Amino acid sequence: MIQNPWTVSGVLACLLLLGGCGGDSNDKARFQPTLDERVAAVAQQQGISGDPSVGRSLPDIASPKAQLGMQLFFSKGLGGDLDSACVSCHHPMLGGGDDLSLSIGVEAVQPDLLGPGRLHLSTGTHFDGGPTVPRNAPSTFNIVFYDEVLFHDGRVESLDKTAGLNGAGGGIRTPDSAFGVADPDAGANLSIAQARFPVTSPEEMRGFSFEAGNNNAALRTHLEQRLRGSDVELALVTNQWLDAFRQGFEQPAADANTLITYDNVAEALASYQNSQVLIDSPWKAYREGDLQAISDQAKRGALLFYNSKEQGGAGCAGCHSGDFLTDEQFHVVGMPQVGRGKGDGPDGSEDFGRFRETGDADDKYAFRTPHLLNVTETGPWGHAGGYTSLEAVVRHHLNPQQAIDNFDFSQLDPAVQVSNMTANTQKALDQLASLRLAGKSQLPEAVLSDEQVDQLLAFLETLTDPCVKDRDCMAKWIPDNTISDPDGLRLQAQSTL
Repeated sequence: MIQNPWTVSGVLACLLLLGGCGGDSNDKARFQPTLDERVAAVAQQQGISGDPSVGRSLPDIASPKAQLGMQLFFSKGLGGDLDSACVSCHHPMLGGGDDLSLSIGVEAVQPDLLGPGRLHLSTGTHFDGGPTVPRNAPSTFNIVFYDEVLFHDGRVESLDKTAGLNGAGGGIRTPDSAFGVADPDAGANLSIAQARFPVTSPEEMRGFSFEAGNNNAALRTHLEQRLRGSDVELALVTNQWLDAFRQGFEQPAADANTLITYDNVAEALASYQNSQVLIDSPWKAYREGDLQAISDQAKRGALLFYNSKEQGGAGCAGCHSGDFLTDEQFHVVGMPQVGRGKGDGPDGSEDFGRFRETGDADDKYAFRTPHLLNVTETGPWGHAGGYTSLEAVVRHHLNPQQAIDNFDFSQLDPAVQVSNMTANTQKALDQLASLRLAGKSQLPEAVLSDEQVDQLLAFLETLTDPCVKDRDCMAKWIPDNTISDPDGLRLQAQSTL
């Protein structure tokens, strides 16, 4: 229960009465709302409870289906060449990502080495010494709260967009269907639909020889055959997947052809990912009544975050709205365009973002607003991971052009491709300027002092659930030796994990 003695109307009425009645300075001091009351007022005005899980049905990691999903998530058996897994780019102890600006999926020098130090084989396809995946790996944490779109460009999209349903209800469009058209095989929610695609990306999991030239359906059928034990090309030496699926779907007598389908693979993977609900942050505790849960500096940061520029704030909540801190819309912000690019532009090194899906000129260089839960642990930030400092991200939003003009290349891993960064990013900045001139941009031109930037950062830090930094707390999402390894291909994460 949120303890909020000050309603928005109550605070405003008190201030108006003091001004209209000519109260003396002592009266005004006595009735001036406290910092906590000011935060409560603006939070209530915007419907912020601190808890995005209210009214939702959430899977438990202890459920049989989520446990099967965890086994699949950590298995390199879903990689076309048996050298990558979902967890290669999305480890629970790396913020649900990989702590890299841009990922290396297949053809890694050491497939089980995650995060910094992961390298592409010099004999690998299109080797240039740098990362191979063109976009930053988004965190899997709290994916269950997305109701409208998944991926940076929204290529998995709910056509219904009903709040609280994770995209269920009116069909889901995917890359396997035309824009705006429901994919009949997408599954029941966005998370299931999303789980059908990493295995199809050559750079992420598919590789460059597995089902080369064939469509996504053929690839998924081949993976089904592999898990069933009928793959004649890359047969699994160890295969106990039937037992695992029987346990996961609680169908002890089902046969492999009935039970081991890619639809069920995606459903189990989604159940595991959707169970990664990590929202017990200091901000949530504060909104639930613990006024000591966050510092005064963070409270002032909250006022900056939630108040518009016209109200003296930074206007962050214009896009990072609600308890999930995202409007799930697409905006041009001009974040650094590093890496190989998505094949757009004259030399393929650009990334046109949402435009790739809609064809709308205003969507060129637009990307989905990321949620901010656990944001301190989910960097590097930006669609291409161009920033390795959260402060740099904040300052970029205040003045994108200045941020790119003064970009610190030393923050990036030397292997990250940056030769076209300035020119490509300037095109996005020019697009932003055009949208602002036409009144189509929601990015406010706010000016903050260094002290206010520190306050805003202090607030962002309160959005992190302490569990994500605690190996013991996160252990239930990481299979140990007590969890069966059905194909002997479990990724055993190396490095500092």
